[in-house]
Amino acid sequence: MSDGWGAPDTTAAAPERAAAPPMSEADRQAALDKWGTRTANVYSETEAQLADRKWGGNAAVYEWDGDEGDIGPENPELEVMLFGPPEERHGTAGLDISKIEEIRVYQEGDVRIEPIFKFQDAGLHPAMLKNVLMSGYVTPTPIQKYCIPAIKMGHDLIAIAQTGSGKTAAYLIPILNHLMGKAKKLAAPRPSPREFMAGTAPLQRAEPLVLVICPTRELAIQIFDQARKFCYRTMLRPCVVYGGGPIREQMIQVGRGCDILIGTPGRLVDVMQRTHAMSFRRLKYLVIDEADEMLDDGWQEEIEKLMSGGEQDDGNVKYMLFSATFPGALRRLAKNHLAEDHLRVRVGRIGSTHANIKQDVIYVRPELKREALSDLIFSTNPGRTLVFVNSKRTADEIDDYLFNKGLPSTSMHSDRIQSEREDAMQAFRSGKTPIMVATGLSARGIDVKNVLHVINYDLPSTDHGGIQEYIHRIGRTGRIGHTGTATSFYTERDESIAQDLTMLLMETQQEVPDFLQQYIPEGADPKTFKIEDDKSDDEALGGGDGWGTGGDAGDGAWGAGGGDDSAGAGWGSESKDAAGGENDWGSGGNAAGGDQGWGSGGNAGGVAGADAGGDAWNGDAW
Repeated sequence: MSDGWGAPDTTAAAPERAAAPPMSEADRQAALDKWGTRTANVYSETEAQLADRKWGGNAAVYEWDGDEGDIGPENPELEVMLFGPPEERHGTAGLDISKIEEIRVYQEGDVRIEPIFKFQDAGLHPAMLKNVLMSGYVTPTPIQKYCIPAIKMGHDLIAIAQTGSGKTAAYLIPILNHLMGKAKKLAAPRPSPREFMAGTAPLQRAEPLVLVICPTRELAIQIFDQARKFCYRTMLRPCVVYGGGPIREQMIQVGRGCDILIGTPGRLVDVMQRTHAMSFRRLKYLVIDEADEMLDDGWQEEIEKLMSGGEQDDGNVKYMLFSATFPGALRRLAKNHLAEDHLRVRVGRIGSTHANIKQDVIYVRPELKREALSDLIFSTNPGRTLVFVNSKRTADEIDDYLFNKGLPSTSMHSDRIQSEREDAMQAFRSGKTPIMVATGLSARGIDVKNVLHVINYDLPSTDHGGIQEYIHRIGRTGRIGHTGTATSFYTERDESIAQDLTMLLMETQQEVPDFLQQYIPEGADPKTFKIEDDKSDDEALGGGDGWGTGGDAGDGAWGAGGGDDSAGAGWGSESKDAAGGENDWGSGGNAAGGDQGWGSGGNAGGVAGADAGGDAWNGDAW
């Protein structure tokens, strides 16, 4: 039976697929009216426009002026900028906790971590607890339940969790909470905001207490946005540096005082080597976020420089690795730099996704993919939609195709300049342009509320990251307990990913389409199938780098079974967008103030080269 887009006939009757047959022009126009007005991309700016541009790293942050005690006074105006109006602050977690209760949490180390089930029981400073609640966090996610107390205990940490599980808050909250009230004692001197605005204070050498390394520009800005919220009233000043943005602007921000430094590896190395402007001698915490992505992409040299090439005293630095997978390169990094008594926390199977995402795989002949894409979009309700492709050229072509169909689309990839990437991302966040076409490498950086649909126009081949890339792409929807849909176009060229894709569909209790049935392992029961973690890297490293023996909670490793994440400890929170309601385009979307961060777009491809100091200053004091 055919699914309407070229699937071969089979003896078994296939169920209805997600892609509808070609639509009539009347139906297409009716569907188009629901998507709203398209806006043409503008890929040029005058000098005056560039001078007035608000870069992602220049967003407003809380700055203490020295008039109060250990924490700064409230600033109602900035509070609204960071968190949104009080009446619009909603929980970040979705309402579907049925699958979350099934998640197992494993821990390994000499000390057992006692999880927290409410932020109110986490021992947070009252001002930090208020920041957490104003940010929309209601109940800790599984990774937050364990990482917050683990970091508070003062251990080095490895945390492995599915994409969209709340890892950023899992390290920012406890780290900043530990530094809360200690800025006078620990932070480097810096000019007061009044002195700087008056032009009477020179830039100071920055000496951050916390360094966060991440693979993409957009992810760096997103972490910076989170840090801006959690740093409110702490007297700690966050900064972000990334390739593509003007280094002069970034160094000015750093020179005004920098306690929390977030950035991409190449730009961080560039800044670190300007020893008159930056020193790591006060460093207390070093975090690598999405660590597997950077190590797989050949940034080991930059990572090694950042972890050991500065002035930091390794004995006083806590190292933390956060990732969705745990490949051999990451294990070697942990073995070389983390303390022997480090703790490990793993939520779910390493490299897995969760069942809150409905996955549809549709057979489509290559020459019919464009028409299948437009009909799929027209046949679904309007909602933020990410379309992933495997090349920059295809991203431009599909963006043009959808735009010419009358749909409000945009695209981002590494050939776009930074201002274009930030504009595209901001339009997508706000809902002004609800359809984003992106190369797959962008999957690591996009964290936008209420992405309802991810479409793999191209499935990632083994050369484009294979099944792990697929997991990261579809993880852009269904984040933190929300539900979402992922639709993938399968062609004969995608045979390399077919077996892994089939097993992942089985593990997450998704329907395996008829054309993938041949890849079901012999004797496997789709209803109970589980993928075993790959232990080959553990053996290559001589053992001792695994997650215990036996797999289940308590077998050779500290384990927390499903009971630790059962009723009363789920993701539950109220959110008007959780079920897709009130999500029409043009509404602005992110009520909790997330749109204030000037988030950037673009993919990770070429970031290492762009960050590597190509726009460094020459002949300038900074």
